[in-house]
Amino acid sequence: MAELLTRLNAGGVDENRPSPEVARAKQRFGIIGNTPALNEAVARALVVAPIDLSVLVIGESGSGKEFFPKIIHENSARKHARYIAINCGAIPEGTIDSELFGHEKGSFTGAVAARKGYFEEADGGTIFLDEVAELPLTTQARLLRVLETGEFLKVGSSQVQRTNVRIVAATNVNLPAAIAQGKFREDLFYRLSTVQIDVPPLRDRTADIMLMARRFASTFAETYRTAPVEFDDSARMVLQDYSWPGNVRQLKNIVEQIALFNAGNTVTGDIVDGYLPRGTQSATPVRAGSHSYADEREALFNMIFNLRARIDELEERLQGRPVQQPLTSTVDVTDYPTALVPSSVTDQARHIFSPGFATAGGAQPATERERIADALIRHDGHRKAAAADLGISERTLYRKIREYDLE
Repeated sequence: MAELLTRLNAGGVDENRPSPEVARAKQRFGIIGNTPALNEAVARALVVAPIDLSVLVIGESGSGKEFFPKIIHENSARKHARYIAINCGAIPEGTIDSELFGHEKGSFTGAVAARKGYFEEADGGTIFLDEVAELPLTTQARLLRVLETGEFLKVGSSQVQRTNVRIVAATNVNLPAAIAQGKFREDLFYRLSTVQIDVPPLRDRTADIMLMARRFASTFAETYRTAPVEFDDSARMVLQDYSWPGNVRQLKNIVEQIALFNAGNTVTGDIVDGYLPRGTQSATPVRAGSHSYADEREALFNMIFNLRARIDELEERLQGRPVQQPLTSTVDVTDYPTALVPSSVTDQARHIFSPGFATAGGAQPATERERIADALIRHDGHRKAAAADLGISERTLYRKIREYDLE
């Protein structure tokens, strides 16, 4: 562990090969993937585990935050005591204090007997507070007192009780923003986040997606005794290109559906596409304080090709030449004002309208099919390079190749 701490302080874990401690922890808790950010999160959990500090795990919903409190508990001196996981968002506001701290008989309607709360039950152990941002402000004040003094009061009691628990909290909420809105206590935030662990979203773990997809499919086939499935290259492209707003949880759900309804078959990109939520294949979750145009990206690229066709048409009319077949597009450019086009797309548009988009002989191809064919020829069939040249995603290029029969 000392060696792991030294490596962390020196600038993180090895990007290509995790330490033996990290590898064992991932195997023990079924964590799949070798992305450097994931390995570093596991390493941080292992380093802080023996030291009795509060930990805050930050990450999007479905990214796997629940593994890290278990790693911390199992590698701490408290591992033989109780570990209790609590979903703060699943307990009604009227009963949350009773659930956490217990109550005395007759303290409220329905309290027919005294009851111990989680903090009393977990004395000497670890409590995992998932979705901690959902706690009411009054409960946050009670929690702060436990963190500061180890003391709490049962609902309906005036007798102070003590508990010795370690708290690991998790949230997918931007807590500084919640503090600014008056929804979360700033002092509680600093108490909880003595050590912070950031769990990367699945869209930042592209290299891990196929590892997980194959593992989920294999596990499903073994559990339910179905014929295994295989994923071809087109399926890999679709899986890796999708943004996975539901993260690992969503990937597991979709792969299990594919494994069930396509048992024994080779899964293609078209099959995977059929299981993705409509209208979100290229979606990226909107983050606080930002706007996302990813849902419209496909339409915007069509718009760009449409504009290129109109420019070609206008040039040919000005030069007195017959107009060639224009590009087809399902998008009316008037539906997308210039102000709505993100800078990243306008940069790609400038690339497409630039002289570099011409054929090797200098002539501008007249149709979208010709442009794509020309790009593939110029790049010796390398689709990634051709897609970059065209300013479109590799997945979009793959679909266009099939559409125009350019295989």
